[in-house]
Amino acid sequence: MHNLYESDDLLNQYLLFHYASRDAFFPYDFPVTEALDFSKRCVWEGVDFDLLPRKTRALDLGCSVGRSAFEMSQVFDSVLGIDYSEAFIHAAQVLKESGSHPVERLISGHQSISEKVVLESSTERERVSFEVGDAENLRDDLGDFDCVLACNLICRLKNPMALLNRLSSLVRPNGQLFMTTPFTWLESFTPKEHWLGTNAEDSFSGLREVLEGQGGFKLLKSWDMPFLIREHARKFQFSIAQASRWVRVAE
Repeated sequence: MHNLYESDDLLNQYLLFHYASRDAFFPYDFPVTEALDFSKRCVWEGVDFDLLPRKTRALDLGCSVGRSAFEMSQVFDSVLGIDYSEAFIHAAQVLKESGSHPVERLISGHQSISEKVVLESSTERERVSFEVGDAENLRDDLGDFDCVLACNLICRLKNPMALLNRLSSLVRPNGQLFMTTPFTWLESFTPKEHWLGTNAEDSFSGLREVLEGQGGFKLLKSWDMPFLIREHARKFQFSIAQASRWVRVAE
């Protein structure tokens, strides 16, 4: 049987875990509470609504179970959420129809608590629709949008360029694109030859080259956005996404 702890990756992780200086190990100054409500923050921190000429249509690509799409319903006339997972889209539909969804909150081992998650009362559920779709092969008749969100998506695609090349047709002139990604490139998701930034300074430079080049986008702002994923009562995934807000330059 393969022993995970004999891998070079784990060896390096544990050497740093045991011996690295604070700055080398964690060069950030984020309180854990700043990592909460990530999907909500993607809307209210990610989009500059004052700069949007129209707020008619919004698209949430890789919408997961729908939180950002529901948040955008408070601003846009219609919001479309698309995700590759049928289970995620089904859960989002249940939330739209009933306003809540049952959930099992794992404590440890086989111990969990049955409860439910509930949409906020400010949500305009009738403005939101969901569908299963592939971000690399979106249907041709989607049309265009005043705002497109693509959060923690591109480093989970087999070929990120398939989406990046489509974005200029999805975002209207003067519309906004908001993206986040921790750039967690894994060959199980993305073949190495498709990782961004191969010939650039880093992955974000590679992303910027594409969007500002053939994409016709202008970078408005980039910053770090921490997020926290709960596994059980004593284990959490703490990650820091690269956030960036873009405007599509009018032709």
